[in-house]
Amino acid sequence: MTSIREEMWKTKGILFNFAITDLKIRYKNSALGVAWTILEPLLMLAVLFFVFSTMFKNEIEYFPIYLLSGIITYNFFKNGTTIALSSLSNRSSLITQIYFPRSIPAISSTLTASIMLVVELAVLGVFMVYFQFTPSLTILYLIPIYMLAFVFVLGIALGLSVLNVKFRDLEFIWAILLQAGFFLTPIFYQFEMLPESVRNILQLSPIVQIVEMVHHVTLYGTLPSLNSILYSVGSVFGILGIGYLIFRRYQARIVEEL
Repeated sequence: MTSIREEMWKTKGILFNFAITDLKIRYKNSALGVAWTILEPLLMLAVLFFVFSTMFKNEIEYFPIYLLSGIITYNFFKNGTTIALSSLSNRSSLITQIYFPRSIPAISSTLTASIMLVVELAVLGVFMVYFQFTPSLTILYLIPIYMLAFVFVLGIALGLSVLNVKFRDLEFIWAILLQAGFFLTPIFYQFEMLPESVRNILQLSPIVQIVEMVHHVTLYGTLPSLNSILYSVGSVFGILGIGYLIFRRYQARIVEEL
């Protein structure tokens, strides 16, 4: 993992440039451009809020904030991994002509998602003011939680970036998995509502753990259990290690596969 930190530090200028480029590519044909960073979670919020507030009985206090905080957190995961999928193939001409660390596009994808996350969290702050919600000091724990989420997204991004060069169908498979993951993550419902047998399986997912931690420190003013923290840290760094090993295995073939 030391080499990843070194590459991030030595190539911080390239990383920032790639991150800005990723944002431009993402919204280049859009009339509203980067405004979609704000509009996307708000539109999703509006739809889910309407469905679960009018069509279904919902008893979650400060439901709009609960909902938006979950959407924002899952969006970070979705955006970082989705951008990473095509991060190498989108730069095929550059990669075949100029040498730079092949991990840079995957890292910059996570950085791009982080920029989008900061913007969306600002929107969450506005919602808190509008709904007159005063969070406790535990909300400061969002910083280490999202740092942990960054490591999680980076691990998956490293693996996906090289695997998608070799297996181009992965992009479509991942889109389906992301859709399924959204409904299996406690974003618009409380985790405790699920049967215990289902909870025991879903809590193995790091993104479920992260979303739950965000809800706890943001809305409930409580800290996650020690077991939850230890499991999340262990699983996230385990995924980073696996993603890095996959990347190391396939990176030598990137140029010929492109």
